[in-house]
Amino acid sequence: METMSFKAYAVSNEIDLNKIASDCGIPKKYTWEEPLVLQGDILKNILKKPVGDTQKVLVFSFGSVVFINHTGPEEVTVFLQYVRTFESDIDMRNLDTYTDDYSLHVGATATEGTELTDEYVVVPEYEIFYPELISIVIAKSVALEKTEEQLGRILDRLETMIERLEKGNLRISDKELARTTARIVRHEYNTIAYIMILDKPDITWANSVAGEFYDKMTEFFELSDRYQILKSKTEILYNMMDGFSTISHSIRGLFVEWIIVILIVAEVILMLVELIK
Repeated sequence: METMSFKAYAVSNEIDLNKIASDCGIPKKYTWEEPLVLQGDILKNILKKPVGDTQKVLVFSFGSVVFINHTGPEEVTVFLQYVRTFESDIDMRNLDTYTDDYSLHVGATATEGTELTDEYVVVPEYEIFYPELISIVIAKSVALEKTEEQLGRILDRLETMIERLEKGNLRISDKELARTTARIVRHEYNTIAYIMILDKPDITWANSVAGEFYDKMTEFFELSDRYQILKSKTEILYNMMDGFSTISHSIRGLFVEWIIVILIVAEVILMLVELIK
């Protein structure tokens, strides 16, 4: 039974594929929906060692990198150090924070069809599109995992603001509100615009087998469900921020009203003092 191994990493929020392609001498402009595939002599020059015919690296604009048939962690480190020369926010000390391993087995299955598990997928016959489709799915999965944790940090921040409200501290600065809102917007942008959960690769529209395989993979990894959960949580965050903003503006409005009342009272007192004199 033929086997291919995949290892995906989510290392950044965004990777400029065109910078890497230009440095590798690839005369092509990459759009945001297609991965940069590196193999052969180009990959050999980056890793500074011979590579096998089946070894590939797929780099995605939404910050994920997938290694196919690589032999050890040193290759991953060398390659990501190379990518880091273009994207300085890659944290080399925590590469294993958002990662996933998967395998493709080619051979007969019990049902003579596709068999999916948490660790591998078995297909009856090899098709050229299988490696790329598997890479796309697990790349999106680890990117979603990274986004889910970022959302958790935003929720922790909002919990702190709620605790302040419970203690009677009703004033929240515009700067703090703007910073938290920016984090929510950035989270939504990273999820919808870059990870492209709802978008399907071009091959799935032209090849029915590819389309069926991709749908099974995305359903098994629950990409759509996880996306909908993130979207629902984001809407809740926006509602909470609207509430904080309303409270903050109400407090400021009340403060201004009291200042106006105090000024009017002071003016009346001054008028009375003048009359008494």
